[in-house]
Amino acid sequence: MIKPILQDDTFLADITEAGQDLANLHLWWVGQSGFLVQWQQSHLLLDPYLSDSLTQKYAQTDKPHVRMTERVIAPERLGFVDVVTSSHNHTDHLDAETLGPLLKANPNIELVIPEANREFVVNRLGIVAELPCGLDAGKEVQLGRFTIHGVPAAHPLVEKDSWGRHKYLGYIIEAGPWTIYHSGDTKLFDGMAAALQEWEVDIALLPMNGDLSERKVAGNLDGREAATLASEMGARLVIPCHYDMFEFNTASPELFIATCEALGQRYRVLQCGERWSSEELGSRR
Repeated sequence: MIKPILQDDTFLADITEAGQDLANLHLWWVGQSGFLVQWQQSHLLLDPYLSDSLTQKYAQTDKPHVRMTERVIAPERLGFVDVVTSSHNHTDHLDAETLGPLLKANPNIELVIPEANREFVVNRLGIVAELPCGLDAGKEVQLGRFTIHGVPAAHPLVEKDSWGRHKYLGYIIEAGPWTIYHSGDTKLFDGMAAALQEWEVDIALLPMNGDLSERKVAGNLDGREAATLASEMGARLVIPCHYDMFEFNTASPELFIATCEALGQRYRVLQCGERWSSEELGSRR
């Protein structure tokens, strides 16, 4: 099993150390599509999966979720998170065993979800209906130091509820001068890159595990598609995710890296638990 580069106490110590650097944005990959973002000592947790719920759920089925990477941190130890997101209802993005302890450890936390999914989220997490902050594509909310915008995602298609609200979202996050795009789970769709160009994204966080029918689950961008999308949207840096968590649904970053290098697209491949800081990009354009 893969051991995170930082884990438990060393992970928390690195967050504390980074918090002394107020000039830069910091983020950590916490596995699958999960990222912890720190800006001036405020913390946003994107789509965390920090349990073994899926491994237990599917252990005796035709798609066992055998874990590849150890957990970075127990969610109850993250008692400093201001905002947490869920981009859609799949358990690796909306995990009761992660979000329950996280909400308990942070009584004032803001939970951002697609508005279309409110009833499902409330039932899964056992929370009051008013607690989540619902977004849709084209809507935004300011929560402390973060402004979060909803943008469409296709998993595998752009899907809406009967009210026309998107069930799958990506999030554009503005943190001071920095702009992050967290796609959630998505495939390409018409007009996607052109719409994202408008945001002048600094850091794109994109899945690269691909879409193989034999996995029997909804797929994502593959490595070539993720690198190409980052280039076409004009992202200053792209960081891949959604791999090395489950044996049946992963991919090597080799194709992603080769495509980035062929396109001249700046990239960074993180190890689980590793920190990236904006000083690597220099000043905001």
